This record gives sequence, structure tokens and C-alpha cells, in this order.
Amino acid sequence: MTDRTVTAIPIAGQAPTTRLEPDAIGAAQDTIIGMGNSAPTVALGLVLAYLAASSAYGSGPIIVLCGIPMLIIANAYRRLNLWSANCGASFEWVGRAINPYLGFMTGWLMIAASLIAAVSGVVVLGPSVLAIAGVNAVSTWPNIFISTAVIVALLVIAVVGIRLTARSQVAMGVIEYAILIAFSAWGLVFVLTHHHGTVPITRGWFSLTGIGGHGDVAGSLLFAVFMIAGWDATVYVNEEVKHRRQNPGKAAVIAVALLIVIYTFCQIGLQGVVTPAKLAANATAPLVYIAQALGGGSAAKAMALALALSVIASTGVSIVILARMLYGMASHRVLPAILGNVNTRFATPAIASIVIGMILIAVTWVYLLASSVANAFTALIDVSGVLYASFYLLTATSAIVYYRRRIFSNVWDGVLVGILPLAATGFLVWIVVKSVQNAPQSQRWSLIGVVAAGLVLMLAARFILRSPFFRIRLESAAR
Repeated sequence: MTDRTVTAIPIAGQAPTTRLEPDAIGAAQDTIIGMGNSAPTVALGLVLAYLAASSAYGSGPIIVLCGIPMLIIANAYRRLNLWSANCGASFEWVGRAINPYLGFMTGWLMIAASLIAAVSGVVVLGPSVLAIAGVNAVSTWPNIFISTAVIVALLVIAVVGIRLTARSQVAMGVIEYAILIAFSAWGLVFVLTHHHGTVPITRGWFSLTGIGGHGDVAGSLLFAVFMIAGWDATVYVNEEVKHRRQNPGKAAVIAVALLIVIYTFCQIGLQGVVTPAKLAANATAPLVYIAQALGGGSAAKAMALALALSVIASTGVSIVILARMLYGMASHRVLPAILGNVNTRFATPAIASIVIGMILIAVTWVYLLASSVANAFTALIDVSGVLYASFYLLTATSAIVYYRRRIFSNVWDGVLVGILPLAATGFLVWIVVKSVQNAPQSQRWSLIGVVAAGLVLMLAARFILRSPFFRIRLESAAR
């Protein structure tokens, strides 16, 4: 088994580049980073009402069902990280185990999905902060100012170092999860005591097809994938984690398990607080509305605080992991080599971080100022779950291919390395196919655009940057 950390491909006449800081954070902090990237409060705010309607209130079993293959895939990440712990993660794993061209496309899907998810969170940051202050949340320029200021602050933290990032993530996570879980428990009690206007809990809540069998399982599962996605952030900082081969993979599995519990409890606890009609009418901001119904204006402001912290946390993680994705890929010269540079003072990919920060600011400004662009980007946000599912299944497939000699070595490896990852991959393939089939034309074109952009970048990497990655030798584990 190899233990190869990629920092940069040396170029003749140049001194070796500075490495990222090793052993900077622990497994617990890495787990919080993975959970922060999933952004539980934001994800629930975006999905809660739609998932309740799509599943006919059978959302709890849907989340658990989606979580099982996610746990299997997280375990595949764990095994792959034991093989090669580097920031490129799935990009390199798929490229070295299956095919370098497919590896590049996997890396591109990682970048595209993470960037889209980051912007989808940033655009709701301004309204969340303004709601805390009781100011009109639809004012464009205050939203732009708040979003820009927060991105700049998070960019500074990302450049200064992973230690500061981890500490800030833990602090924000503790407050966010405490508020979210407390309100969910409050909401569950509210429903169980049969307050007027609540939706009573029935047997249908614990069925995959929901109340009366009216739930759309495939559509609901896509919402669940969107909610849970993002836990893989633990492996993009693996070069900076203590015991970098073991802990990032363990952190991924733990993050998925905790997210399943949190999402299931919070979805069940909050979805029945108000009537279906009122929940649908406030589908774009259900958490603040539900908090208002539970405890009035002060409760609504507390929930808005949790939303704001969730957005800030996920945006901070997005800058960090996207910079490391670029760094990992640039180390193989499939992206401009400058993105693979590490700042000698802070031991972070500062240039890549600044590039990501500037992209987030620019896209946020355009999104908030140009309605036509906003509509187009909304279509991208709607397919981000498909993008996550796509590179997750490619990563799981690379684990099967890399460890293929062990599948038939014993029953235990046959199950863990072969049968379970194959079943999880099949599940995600089904989700992707059903989602694309049911998607409106605008979303299909968005997917085509993402893939086409990746193909153009891949050709540029191959023929303009002349990356040696495309001639890399394929590898597999011994028995």
C-alpha cells in the first residue's frame, strides 16, 4: 500500500514548493469541517418544505434510506484515503485506479458541485443576517455588502491557516447545532401535544411512500442526497490532519452518521409544526417561519442566527476545500501551476484561496443584480445533487476497481469492498437517471453545460498544459 502525498510536480530549475502544514488538526475538527460543508441548517432551510411535500411526510425513512449508501460510499472514501492521502482525493483516486481522463472529469464535478453549493448558500446569507436585525431582507445592496464582507473575512481566515479555520468551524457549529436541535425538539413536542394547525404524526410518517402512499420516492431521495452531500470535505484537508491516512476517512464516516441523525430528527421535528398549505407558502424560508410559529419574533431571530452561522460555516469550508481541490489538481499540472503554490508563511494554498474567494464574490454580485443570470444559476443549484451523486458513484467505483483483487480473497472483503459499494453505486446511478429524466429542460441544459465545460478544460490540460497526469500508470491493491 502506498502512502503518497502529492505536493507538486517538480519543474526543472525550480525549488520544491512549500507543503501544507501536516498534523495541524485532529479527527474531531475534521468531522466538524465535513458537517459544516453539508450545512445542516441551510440544507433544511432549502429542502424541508419540498421534501415534506414530495415524500408525503415520509421524509424520515427517505433520509435514512439515502443515508445507508452514503455511509457505504464514505467507507469507500476511507479505504481509498488509506491508499493515497492527498488533497486531490477523488480526482487522483479515479485517475490512478480507472482512467486519468475520467479522473479529471471527476475532479471537475467536485469543483463544480462545491462551487455551486457555496454560491447557493452565500445568496441567502444577507437575508439571514438582516432578519436578525429586523431589516428588510429583500434589499439588494445590503445583501451584496453583507455577502461580500463575510466572504472577504472568511478568505482571510482560509489564507491564515487551517487551524484557525477549524477553530472557527467548531465554535459556529456548536451554536448552530444547539439552536437547530433545540427547535426541532420543541417542534416535535408542539406536534405531539396536538397544537392547533399542526400535522398529526401518523403511520405514514414512517413509510417510504408517506401518508396514503402518495410520496414520490425517487424525487424525495434526490432532495435527501442534496441535504447529506458535502461530508466529503473531510478528505480534501487530509494532508493537514493528524494521522492523515486514517483520520480523514474515519471523519467522513462519522460525519455522515451524525448528519443522518440530525437531518432525520430535525425534518421530523419541524415538518408538522404548521399546516401543509402554510409550509408550502413559506417554502423558500420555512425555518424562520416555523420558529416564528413556535415562539414569536425572538425565536425567529434565533433561527435566523443559526441560518447565518450555517451559511458562514459552509462558505468558509467551501473556500478551504475548493482551494485544496485546485491545489491538488494543479500539483499534476491539469490546472495552471500557480494554483499549486503554497504560501511559505501560512502553509496554505493562498493563491488558489484568493481565486475561489474572488469567484464567489463575482458570482454573488451577478446573481443578486441580474435576474436572468439568477434564473440560470437557480437551474444549476437544482442539479447540484446530481453532480454530487455523480462524483460519489465514480469514487465508489474507483474503490471497487482499486481493491478488486481483494473482493474474492475472503467473504468479509467481498462484502465491504465489492457487494456494498456496488449496491451503493447502483443506487446513485438510479438517482441520477431518474433525476435527469424528470428534470425540466433548463436543468438538463445546465448539466450539459457543466459537462461540456469540463471537457474543454480537460482538453486544455491535455494539449495546452501537457499534463503528465494523462499518462499516469494505473494501480491496484495487492491481495
